[in-house]
Amino acid sequence: MLPQVEETAPVPPPPQDDCGSREEWTLLFWTSLAVIVPVIITLWCNAQRTKRKTHMKDFFRKSKHGWHYTDLFNKPTYCCVCSQHILQGAFCDCCGVCADEQCLRRADRSLTCKEIMAPSSPDGAMDHRWVRGNVPLASYCAVCKQQCGTQPKLCDFRCVWCQTTVHDDCMDSLADSDVCDLGEFHSLIIPPHYLYRVNKLRRRHPDEYSKLGSSCGSGWSPVLILANTRSGNNMGEALLGEFRTLLNPVQVFDLSELTPSKALQLCTLLPPGSVRVLVCGGDGTVGWVLDAIDTMKLKGQDQFIPRVTILPLGTGNDLSNTLGWGAGYAGEIPVEQVLRNILDAEVVRMDRWKVQIASKGVYFRKPKVLSMNNYFSVGPDALMALNFHAHREKTPSFFSSRIINKAVYFLYGTKDCLVQECKDLDKRIELELDGERVELPSLEGIIVCNIGYWGGGCRLWDGMGDEPCPPTRLDDGLLEVVGVFGSFHCAQIQVKLANPVRLGQAHTVRLVLKSSKMPMQVDGEPWAQGPCTITITHKTQALMLYHSSEQTDDDDDESSTSETESPTPHDSPRPPGPASARA
Repeated sequence: MLPQVEETAPVPPPPQDDCGSREEWTLLFWTSLAVIVPVIITLWCNAQRTKRKTHMKDFFRKSKHGWHYTDLFNKPTYCCVCSQHILQGAFCDCCGVCADEQCLRRADRSLTCKEIMAPSSPDGAMDHRWVRGNVPLASYCAVCKQQCGTQPKLCDFRCVWCQTTVHDDCMDSLADSDVCDLGEFHSLIIPPHYLYRVNKLRRRHPDEYSKLGSSCGSGWSPVLILANTRSGNNMGEALLGEFRTLLNPVQVFDLSELTPSKALQLCTLLPPGSVRVLVCGGDGTVGWVLDAIDTMKLKGQDQFIPRVTILPLGTGNDLSNTLGWGAGYAGEIPVEQVLRNILDAEVVRMDRWKVQIASKGVYFRKPKVLSMNNYFSVGPDALMALNFHAHREKTPSFFSSRIINKAVYFLYGTKDCLVQECKDLDKRIELELDGERVELPSLEGIIVCNIGYWGGGCRLWDGMGDEPCPPTRLDDGLLEVVGVFGSFHCAQIQVKLANPVRLGQAHTVRLVLKSSKMPMQVDGEPWAQGPCTITITHKTQALMLYHSSEQTDDDDDESSTSETESPTPHDSPRPPGPASARA
């Protein structure tokens, strides 16, 4: 009899739900890991980059070099310490020394920068200050006249003052008597030995400065660079570096770090009447500098007043356009040509005006007083400027391009064409020109102009030129007053499809706002103003530089004498009128 085998129940397979959930958890884990790990790495890299930038910033602040860090050099660059080709690193915008991050501290210790103040040699000559490698493109050797910097290595020398370049092999052939003459722009550079001698003076007197200035050569007229890095298309930072390379770094000022009043104190250490000031910025920056010059007059420093010229970086740049410096600078010409144009410019006088605003019903408060160089306006163009200003204050990083700024102005102008917030202006405002009441037509805006251009390049007073009108001048003590019918009329004027309403010329302009609030602006600075009385009177005159290189053939013979002779600040040459000002 066979033994009975107990039947065992088959082992059931694992439930499918447990296996599926295990796979899902595994997939979820690896997916989370794939997402979290890159995020952690990115955060760690950002933290390290921020930490490195903080250390770099502290190091740059304590250094005597003008270091700037870049992630990618825009031309083949070699480290001045290890001679290796580098893609990223730091460069000094004063002397041109370049170094990678590993060699940076060694370069800072071993390689000296431009000395803004140093004694000259016993015979009064100044020695070259050579820096090896990374010479400018298309530079030529002073000895053999062949091109420098063509070999793919750290080679050749450049003088940081006169910008002379010499081959390595030609350095021994350079004459021992060859001294640094500060190069092409010697008449614009403040030599380091001049500041050294000024520092040694016991008697600080203008006559002493004139004697020291005579040692710098005839026609020495140093230029100060005042740049607003926040203007227009944000080119100010790059321009500061280029000017520090060509000039003495002590001549170059960043207005985001130092006010114009403090920067212009350098004028009081230079020969009276010799200084020129290049303002890199918009019309608002120019007004800021001119106000600082007026403060110098109040301090009794009239003899040190500089002559002002403009490199337009703003959005409108109407004053720059009037003085012949163009409607906007975008790097189309090198800074060397900018300095050459300054050397060839002539001095003109420009009226400045006082705008006094007395609010209605406020008898115990002093009237608000503003300075005007370009124009005052009430109406649609002031409303566009007010809206633009309000949004730029909220998001300043968005308004960093000249094209974007003009596009925003266009949008606000289009909006006002539909809304017409400034209509019936003639019922709310009274206008007096030299004490005589002017009957106003049905206007939406009134513009009081001191210069020839308005609205980013429009010759407002001339219009289309089909109607005779008195000429405009910068120094005649007269203001031109016009009216506009609205934003659409302003646009038509700018494209020469319509003329403004010419209301007259006057030495004194008075406007009375009887009711409600109206947008107003002075030189692009807008605000909303309630009932008030506005009086515009002559304030003073500023010495400006007028660029007259672009003239018609008929004007060449007439102006040949004025171009060869450099007018003094006391001269009063003819300011640009409608026929002579070209942009």
